[in-house]
Amino acid sequence: MSIYRVVTKLVLAAVAGGFAVTVLAGPDEDRQAFVDAYKWKFPDVPFAEYANGVYAIDKIGRENWEAIEEFPPYEIFIDEGRGMWEKSFANGKSYKDCFPDGPGIAHRYPHWDKQQAMVITLPLAINQCLEANGEKPLGYKKGPLVSLLAFMAFESRGQVTNVEIPQDDPGAVAAYEQGKKFYFTRRGQLNFSCATCHLQNTGMQVRTEILSPSVGHTTHWPVYRSKWGTIGTLHRRFSGCNENIRAKSFPAQGEQYRNLEYFLTSLSNGLELNGPGARK
Repeated sequence: MSIYRVVTKLVLAAVAGGFAVTVLAGPDEDRQAFVDAYKWKFPDVPFAEYANGVYAIDKIGRENWEAIEEFPPYEIFIDEGRGMWEKSFANGKSYKDCFPDGPGIAHRYPHWDKQQAMVITLPLAINQCLEANGEKPLGYKKGPLVSLLAFMAFESRGQVTNVEIPQDDPGAVAAYEQGKKFYFTRRGQLNFSCATCHLQNTGMQVRTEILSPSVGHTTHWPVYRSKWGTIGTLHRRFSGCNENIRAKSFPAQGEQYRNLEYFLTSLSNGLELNGPGARK
């Protein structure tokens, strides 16, 4: 049996039933299992290349992507986000008061917030900032919030993904395991899981798209998709994936997707952020 199949079987067995997960593998072991699986399947792809998502393994698509990046369609959104960052709220404060270390902090998210007992993503933190200052929260899939995310992602380029799952905090471990279970759970009329496309069949073609590896999935968001004609968030893509397999989608920034993001981002630990990105 190939290394790839052994790894897949091990991780699937770890998720089944839930109770055996923490016994068989922790976050570091999970990440290494994924890295080893892709290394077996794509031996000539350096680890750092996975920051480029599907274009780490799609040579033809990469040529088109590199051409698009010469005049990136997301630049206008970065400029809009910069304006939002500089603008004061009605109370005289601004995003700078909520994020005193500046806009280049995307590498710090998602993280486990012990006080709130939940995974905090950057979009959620932005809306918490707005509400704390008497402003209305923004939509999570597209619109002004995504422009601000684009600016913050741009300012965070070169920072390294480093998601920590505190093993001494049962809540953090549970959130991670729930995200992991979501990734491997089959759902919808097509009976697919995230792993079906992005672990077991990575590199295969569905319609006109190459299925991307999960390592590197979170490094380049938000993304301008030609299909959307605008820039959107990771959770918008999560919803789209669920709809593609004819499954129920969950609320953007709901617990299911936040925990999935927690698990998925941890798989990219060690990769540089290079968002915002452009995709088909």
